[in-house]
Amino acid sequence: MSGRILTVAQQKGGSGKTTLAVHLAVALAKSSGEPVAVLDVDPQGSLGTWFEAREDRLGEDNTGLEFRTASGWGARREARSLARSHGYVVVDTPPKTDVDAKPAIDVADFVIVPVQPTPVDLWATSQTLEMASREDTPALLVLNRVPPRASLTGEMAAAIAQSDYDVLAARLGNRTVFAAVMGQGAAVTETAPGSKAAKEVDILIEELIGRIG
Repeated sequence: MSGRILTVAQQKGGSGKTTLAVHLAVALAKSSGEPVAVLDVDPQGSLGTWFEAREDRLGEDNTGLEFRTASGWGARREARSLARSHGYVVVDTPPKTDVDAKPAIDVADFVIVPVQPTPVDLWATSQTLEMASREDTPALLVLNRVPPRASLTGEMAAAIAQSDYDVLAARLGNRTVFAAVMGQGAAVTETAPGSKAAKEVDILIEELIGRIG
């Protein structure tokens, strides 16, 4: 077995990187029926804090995910090890540090890059995308924290067209429920499966699986 390694990376802070990683992992475990692991490479440990809350809520043996941590070059080895026994490995990386993110991007099958829907945020992702390009890893942008009832502005649409970046059509809204469930060690697809937020995640996962296989 050799699972897909998905590294969530974004050099710009405040993009919702860990929240996206969590929701990808939980939804992939549900939709694929395969074992899924999460790997925290971010020294801030936000993913680990979420997982501990999940263990407290569900019990250590009932989280539905395997959790590991690694740092620096150890991320490559750990991700490969997990991929031998899991269908998907979702890696959460630190912002603003090439040294720690580079091995996780190098080992990935795909880099998933959350970006808020403004031209400035899109331009700020160039460093992350250049890093993925140097490691010859395909990158997929996910529009995240999209304001409710707001369509892409002409300026944003033009910026995407000019960038030639690969942007998924599915988007995640700027909804308070995403932040609320993080403190519970949960995902919106678990706590509010009929909500608009959960439907957005479902649509994203369907498109993502169609792209990555």
